[in-house]
Amino acid sequence: MVYPVEPNDRFVVAVGGNALIGPASGGTIGEQRTLTRVSMHAVARLIEAGFSVVLTHGNGPVVGNIVIRNEAAASRIPPMPLDICVADSCGGIGYMIQQELIGELGALGIRKSVITLVTQVEVDPADPAFQRPTKPIGPFYAEGEVEALRRDKGWVVVEDSGRGYRRVVASPIPLSIVEAEIVRQVVDLGAVVIAAGGGGIPVRRGEDGRLHGVEAVIDKDRAALLLADVVGAKIFVMLTAVEKVSIRFGKKDQLDLDRMSLAEARRLLAGGEFPAGSMGPKIEAAIAFLERGGRGVLVTSVDRLMEGVEGRTGAWILPDRPA
Repeated sequence: MVYPVEPNDRFVVAVGGNALIGPASGGTIGEQRTLTRVSMHAVARLIEAGFSVVLTHGNGPVVGNIVIRNEAAASRIPPMPLDICVADSCGGIGYMIQQELIGELGALGIRKSVITLVTQVEVDPADPAFQRPTKPIGPFYAEGEVEALRRDKGWVVVEDSGRGYRRVVASPIPLSIVEAEIVRQVVDLGAVVIAAGGGGIPVRRGEDGRLHGVEAVIDKDRAALLLADVVGAKIFVMLTAVEKVSIRFGKKDQLDLDRMSLAEARRLLAGGEFPAGSMGPKIEAAIAFLERGGRGVLVTSVDRLMEGVEGRTGAWILPDRPA
C-alpha cells in the first residue's frame, strides 16, 4: 500500500461513459456488456483487496444515442425530455454494471450485495451553464456533418479533443443529491451502491417544494464529488479513456503527469490546460475533493486501476505538503 491509500479505505469510483461504450465500438449491447465486464473485473479486484467501493458512471454516449432514437421515432412516439433520457440511461447502465460486478465478484468467491439507486441531483435553474452548453453527448461526427447538424437540428456541435465533433448540452453544477440519506444507509450496510449515474437526473425544486426535471446532463465527476461527501470517501478514482492526465493533450509535445499537487492542479486548470468538456471537470472535481479533506484523487484507465492504486501508474492529485 502506498500513500495516500490506507487499508479498508472507502473509495468513490467514477467510471467514464467511454469505458462502457468505446469510441471505436459500434455501441451494441453485446459490446457494452463486454466493456462493462472489463471495467467491473477491475472494480472487483479493488473490493477483493479489502476496500469499500461506491460506484458512479458516465452516460454521455448512451444518453446521446437515446436522444437519437427519440428523434428517429418522433413521428410515431412522443419524444422524451432529456431528464427522462438520463433516467433511462441510469437504469440500463446500472443494471449492466451491477449484473457484471456480481458476476466478477462471484468468480473471486465473494458474495456481496450490489444495487443501483436511481438518483436525482438538484441544480440551480439560473445556472449560467444553461446558456453555455459544454457537455458532450452521443456519437462522434465527421467535420463534414457538422454544418447540417447545426442547421437542421439546432444542435450546438463542437470539436472534442481531436477525436471528432460531438453535440454538447447544458451541464449545470450539481448542488445536492436528493436521495443522499438512503445512499448513505445502504453503503453503511455493506452493499456496493451504484448512484448518481450519468451525473444523476437533473432536477430543480419549485416554489411548491416539488421536484421538476431539467433539460441537462450533469458531469458525473462533479456529481461524484457530492457522492464522496455523502458516503465519507477518502479516495476518489476517476476511470477514463487515458492512463494518465496530460498537458498539451494531443500535441507533439504532450506531457503525461504521474503526480500533481493541489497547487499545481489549480495552476494548470487556470492556465487552460484542461478542456471544459473532458478533463476540465475532472480536475475541478479533484481540486474540490481535496479542499474538502479528501486524501487523494487517482485518474487512470480501467485496465490500470489496481496498478494506479498501488502507485505504479495513473495520475495522483494530492494535497499540498505543509510548508
